[in-house]
Amino acid sequence: MPLKVIDHKVVFKGRVFNTIVDEVEYESGNRSVREVAEHPGGAVVLPLLEDGRIVFVNQYRYPLGQNLYELPAGKLEPNEPPEECARRELKEETGYDAGRIEKLIAIYTSPGFCTEKLHIFIARELRDGKQELEEGELGLSLKYIPVEEAFDMVRRNEIVDAKTIVGLFFLEKFHQG
Repeated sequence: MPLKVIDHKVVFKGRVFNTIVDEVEYESGNRSVREVAEHPGGAVVLPLLEDGRIVFVNQYRYPLGQNLYELPAGKLEPNEPPEECARRELKEETGYDAGRIEKLIAIYTSPGFCTEKLHIFIARELRDGKQELEEGELGLSLKYIPVEEAFDMVRRNEIVDAKTIVGLFFLEKFHQG
């Protein structure tokens, strides 16, 4: 159901997302306002070690005021391919380089108000190196969690990040081995 856009305003341009407010008209002639968080998208990477452990990051999330266990992830730079972003974020946040990286799935995080599309990858044949943390990531720590323990943590609400849960469940259902 395409809507007719009557007025389109970018009311905020930010580093992470822009805020758009559109006045739209339905086929019925009724009007409404749509607020959209315009986001460039990002990449998420599930780093799977040879021994079956996953490399998680534990980092402080300002909007929530708490630390979360998550898969490494980051925002796409302009014209950056998602796989390149996944490799960059893996290196920056964990220090690991991937010998092999494969796309698992792409998801829209909140399509009711946000354009963010995340590309989720699995990284294998990991080679250890040095983290290259950005200023906002300096408190980030790594946690090595076996796959089954990660699922237990989801069940116990210790892993609550949606992109991480999607990556884990996609790994379990479709990509074991």
